[in-house]
Amino acid sequence: MDPRGKVAVITGAGSGIGRATALALGREGASIVVADVDDTGGSETVGMVKATGARAAFVHTDVTRIDDIDRMVAFAVTTFGGLDIVHANAGINTPRPHFPEAPRTAWERTLFVDLWAVVGCIQAAVPVMRERGGGVIVSTSSLAGLIGYIPDPIYSAAKHGVVGLTRSLVFLKAEANIRVNCVCPTVVDTPMVTKRNVQVAAAGLPPEASAAMPLITAEQVAEGVMEFVHDDSLFGQVMGIVYGRPRRLVPPALNLV
Repeated sequence: MDPRGKVAVITGAGSGIGRATALALGREGASIVVADVDDTGGSETVGMVKATGARAAFVHTDVTRIDDIDRMVAFAVTTFGGLDIVHANAGINTPRPHFPEAPRTAWERTLFVDLWAVVGCIQAAVPVMRERGGGVIVSTSSLAGLIGYIPDPIYSAAKHGVVGLTRSLVFLKAEANIRVNCVCPTVVDTPMVTKRNVQVAAAGLPPEASAAMPLITAEQVAEGVMEFVHDDSLFGQVMGIVYGRPRRLVPPALNLV
């Protein structure tokens, strides 16, 4: 897909990976809906996208609320005329203490933001994309969606869910010309990582519970998102983005079909 003239919605676009994707799409001529709970960060991203010459608008969106997700999609349609690209990117870590000591309200919110909201965004976007003749949906999973992640088992469970969902939605390509893929980066240099490392230190956990590997940039993840947007042959795919290595598609560990 050529992003020029298309309409994109990005959740968690007030900073980090979402902001980097918004800028990348804006530079290629897409109109951007910046969705976030952070009004200040969202407004800053809008200004940055507009500086590239692209159109952009902010909509306050709590992805744990289905009404907000529906309103976000409707906002894209009424503001820019439709919806062609979705980057379901919003994500959080589970706050301390470590699971299973973590209170239920803490790990439930992680599942809501990191998995339930991805499902909700896809379900809300598909009918609009179907009317447009197709579209592209890219979710942000994680390396923790491909391997175990001891510091945050609930985060890992949610990100595994995103990977499974992505691979299970291949039928949308034939049915509605909608391609669903996801990126699985290692630790990314974002405000969420900074916040997590402060929490880890405050909890007195060992250093390996924080970001023990070198950080990749949000822009490197955005490049992976853009590859999925551009390449019409890619659907149901999972992309690993690891420090110091070329990004690559990761096949299922076992295929019994």
